[in-house]
Amino acid sequence: MIKKYLITSFLIMLFSVQSNAAGTSDSGSSKVKSNYDKAVVLIKSAKKYEKKGKTEKAIKRYKKAQKLLIVSNKKKPLQADTLNYLGFTTRKLGDYENGEKYYLLGLEIEPKHIGINEYLGELYVATNRIDLAKERLKILENCKCEEYNELKEIIAGTKKSKY
Repeated sequence: MIKKYLITSFLIMLFSVQSNAAGTSDSGSSKVKSNYDKAVVLIKSAKKYEKKGKTEKAIKRYKKAQKLLIVSNKKKPLQADTLNYLGFTTRKLGDYENGEKYYLLGLEIEPKHIGINEYLGELYVATNRIDLAKERLKILENCKCEEYNELKEIIAGTKKSKY
């Protein structure tokens, strides 16, 4: 049974890599975007709308992105990037509890995932669990990335979460 599962998993990974390579041109664009890629585009759009104060438009895009990410997660389960954005969209739609579950599952797969650690830290600030947010910040301190500074400012209260 385990042998069959391992073989199946290997074949799925092999076909995923081949299909990704086949679908990518030299310019970095692909003809057919995956559900994950479509969701990322929607999330970027939602963030822009949110920044402009167009909350309803942002929420519509977060909902669409979340649906695509759920499908993506079913097709290719346990991908840290997918779980990161599932956590993000779920949190942005006001469901902190399930957003946190997605983030924590993503961290089980990739404990030092920069995006998950930043967004989970933001969730902890939003839910008034500053000590846990500081733990996420500690993990990011050596990444030399903007996510560290963003979370640090949010924890200090000098900056509101931009997303």
